[in-house]
Amino acid sequence: MNDTLVMHTDLDQLAERVEKAAELVQQLRVERTRLERERDDLARKLDETVKRLQGQDPSALVVEIQTLRREQREWQGERREVASRIETLVRKLEKLEG
Repeated sequence: MNDTLVMHTDLDQLAERVEKAAELVQQLRVERTRLERERDDLARKLDETVKRLQGQDPSALVVEIQTLRREQREWQGERREVASRIETLVRKLEKLEG
């Protein structure tokens, strides 16, 4: 009877371990599927980025961006200068009218 009880306890423990292992395997499968989707998505994004940059030299793009920023600052300076001149002219016109 004692041997039967020990065997039954061992079988119960084994069953619990098998169930836990089965749950772990299922979780790992779900995680693997999620990671595969994430990998595929990242690979697609990488391909899109490579296609967009195809034939473009990154250093040339950086130089172009710097040039565009410099031109933007120049245009902003010219715009402020024109606005200042217009304000001056408007004040002179107001003096002439007044």
